[in-house]
This record gives sequence, C-alpha cells and structure tokens, in this order.
Amino acid sequence: MKILVVDGSRTIRVENERVLVHAGYEVVWAEDGESALRVAREQAPDLILLDLLLPRISGMDVLRRLKGGGASAKIPVVMVSGLSERNREMLLQAGADDYLEKNVVMPEKGVNLLPKRLKDVICRIWRKRGIGLIPTVAAK
Repeated sequence: MKILVVDGSRTIRVENERVLVHAGYEVVWAEDGESALRVAREQAPDLILLDLLLPRISGMDVLRRLKGGGASAKIPVVMVSGLSERNREMLLQAGADDYLEKNVVMPEKGVNLLPKRLKDVICRIWRKRGIGLIPTVAAK
C-alpha cells in the first residue's frame, strides 16, 4: 500500500515515513500543499495523510482540490493535525475520510503509534466504502 505523507514539519514527516516504512508501507512525501497535489497526481497513492497546516496551500484547500474531481477524488484522505478532535466533523464534511490528532499518534517524544492507528483508520474507511478485506502489509 502506497501512502502519501504530507506535513510541513520535516521532523514529523521523516519520523512518520520511518515508522510506516518499518511497518511495510511504501511511502512518498510532500512538504507543502503544492507538492502534495503534484505528488498525488503523479504517484496515485492508495492513501493520503494530510496535515491541516501547510505552507503555500493549506491542508483544507488541498483536501478540497483532491476531492473536487478526477482520479484523486477516490483516494482516501486522512487529515492529521495538532488541532483538537472538535475539528473532526468539519473535516469529514469537507471530504476527509478520517481524522487523527498528532498528539494521539505521537503522545510523547520517541513514541509513534501511527502504524497501529492507521490500521484501524484503514479498516473504518474500507468498511464505509464496502470493501471487505484490507490490503496486507508485510509484518516486521
């Protein structure tokens, strides 16, 4: 499964890439909204992890453009942000498939629960879309 990780923080982006690759995912990345749209179009990822606060084009605008039509409209997008859980409903209404808070994914320095949380999120997304089996990822 190919995941596009979009985050303006190089530190967070590199750490998320590290744990996802270790969990068996293929990872591509973007550091701002413009490159996120380009990489999504060129790489056709299976899932996009999109930060809300991005340089150049905001995560919300990237989400709207991705879901606005074309091939990218079908790619599941999980918003990942440091903003509180109360933003979940607004983001889901805007087209996001799910939402993860950064402090839940990275509760303390040196701890990254993204692969575990992501597995649950993927299951929820696929159930909503009527897909019975989730893609397998190499166990490490």
